[in-house]
Order: sequence, then structure tokens, then C-alpha cells
Amino acid sequence: MKRRDLLKGAAVTGLGIATGKSALAQESTDGTPLQFAPKTPPDPDPLTDEFTKYPACPYCGMDRRQWHHSRHLIHYDDNRVDGTCSIHCAAISLSLNIDRGPRAIYAADYGAADEPRPLVNVEEGLYLIGSTLPGTMSARSKLAFASRDRAMETRKEHGGDLGDFDAALAAVYEDMARDVAMIRKRRAERRARQREQTI
Repeated sequence: MKRRDLLKGAAVTGLGIATGKSALAQESTDGTPLQFAPKTPPDPDPLTDEFTKYPACPYCGMDRRQWHHSRHLIHYDDNRVDGTCSIHCAAISLSLNIDRGPRAIYAADYGAADEPRPLVNVEEGLYLIGSTLPGTMSARSKLAFASRDRAMETRKEHGGDLGDFDAALAAVYEDMARDVAMIRKRRAERRARQREQTI
């Protein structure tokens, strides 16, 4: 038995006892192990009605339609899907689902004029990393483009470096500690303001 399967079984059994549910019932609810994502049913066609099926990022809760210009969608090889607000949260999904192979990863084409911006397979696009454009969930922006020409035009105006998805993902992991600290600080400040308003 693989160590991961053993740990998963033990954890599910423990959770079932604690909640009064059997391990079988826990497994049959959504097919994913405990806290791991995605928690949505299998979806062989995730691009159809994307915002209806995946309205909010499962990691930060942000509205994906509001953040349509930076959103990502990961279609795993078992047809599980994670729709995220950004490459930052997509990186979290890829880390949590390390044994799930991505069938395809899509990112919003920042260079498109349409709203919401269309999704492009990251294998066919490129990223502008570290431009002066604002990032989503990150101080250093990482925005996808379907067109190299459009990415180059944006780079001339806003700076940054061009790279493929792997380069952008490496930048996410490099920035993760600082970005998480920034997000925690902002959310703590927001909670403090909300408490002050209720007093």
C-alpha cells in the first residue's frame, strides 16, 4: 500500500469517527481527499458556463468574474476542475493536488479586449512577469497573453519580463511567502475596520 493511500485512509477514518460519518460516506461525497481541492463534481467540459460552475475562487473566495482578467482554470486528468482568481491560487491548487495530473491549464488572455477576457491554454500563451500592472493576490504581477505581439506592446509600456507558464509558476512560488504575509495583513486590517464600524 502506498504511504499516501495509507495516510488518506487513516485521516478519512478519523474524520468519519469525529463527525459521525463513515469513511465510505466521506469518500462518496465528492471524491476528493479531505481538505484537498477541487470539491466540484467531475466536469469533462469545464469551459462551458465557466462562471456559473466556478463563480468563486475556492482558495481566497474572490469573485472570478470580477477578476476575469487574471483568472485561471485547471482541468485535471480525472475531470476535476479548479477555477481560481489568479495564478497565485492556481499554484496552491497544483500543490495540493500533486498526484493529479493537469489535462489542461487555462489563463485569461490579458491582451484581449473582450470582457470577460477569454481563456487561453497556457501551453499556447506566454506571461508578462513583474510589470507595473497590478497583480492579483501578489505584489508582482503575472499576466497571461495569447499573442506575443500584444505581450510585447504591453511590456514596452509597463515593463516586466516575458516567460512561459513554468517561469510564471516559479515566480509565484518564489513570491508566495511575501504575498501570503501581505494578504494576511490586508485581511486583518479589513477585519479591524469592520469591528470598528460595528462598535
